[in-house]
Amino acid sequence: MEIINNKIAIIEKVLGKPYYKDERTILYNIDSLKGMELLSHKKLVNLTVTSPPYNIGKEYEKVMSVEDYISWSENWINLVYENTEENGSFWLNVGYMPIKDKGKAIPIPYLLWDKTKFFMIQELIWNYSAGVAAKKSLSPRNEKILWYVKNQNKYTFNLDDIRDPNVKYPNQKKNGKIRVNPLGKNPSDVWQIPKVTSGKNRSAKERVPHPAQTPIELFKRIILASSKKNDLVLDPFIGSGTTAVISKSLDRYCLGFELNKDYLDIAIDRIKNEKIDQQPLF
Repeated sequence: MEIINNKIAIIEKVLGKPYYKDERTILYNIDSLKGMELLSHKKLVNLTVTSPPYNIGKEYEKVMSVEDYISWSENWINLVYENTEENGSFWLNVGYMPIKDKGKAIPIPYLLWDKTKFFMIQELIWNYSAGVAAKKSLSPRNEKILWYVKNQNKYTFNLDDIRDPNVKYPNQKKNGKIRVNPLGKNPSDVWQIPKVTSGKNRSAKERVPHPAQTPIELFKRIILASSKKNDLVLDPFIGSGTTAVISKSLDRYCLGFELNKDYLDIAIDRIKNEKIDQQPLF
């Protein structure tokens, strides 16, 4: 506890009074690049998990040129690197964007995957059933998650905490011994998790008034896999507060940045009132 208390004290000393703070959460109403730059080289963060703007014209973003978006992304991603402990991880959830005269739905990982000092472990596919219906192309039903680590030889990975109990042959034996881990199998790199849908008849239970809400189950698996209890989890684009809700419920600490006070107020309400299950669902 002394380590995390020291980290929180450093954050407050550097960044000043937070917009919101409780026993597991500290949120700031400032630009994430500014916040991370002020904290850079402190190396306080164990895990960063986030879903940044996709540059597609959502209400919280101003559309940039492709070149400017890549440059902006490279800046904030490398600030994440400077804030990460030696054995820390970074999970980046991104979708698609159009590029004029080049393509309609270009996967953002194609543009960003190597714009960082982090070492990339692998790409995961987040597959969901509901989404936009297309008329002149296939209907999109997935986004990507890039998993990075700072030190490829030493990083936190809690496989047992995210094992998939849905084993096809749970009693299969070899030389008289059960072959399958009793906790389940290693999950694949394709995760089937519903989106946080909206609408009168199909609105998800966890839905709040945010235009791009990340589902709890998606980030919960990541936080369970790549952090330990009392670790510090950073979300530079905290939005509706999903990362903070999960971190608090799983006995982690969360540092979040958000420019929009309305979103912060939504996040705070969720942090105070929303509870989640401790284990991931499959």
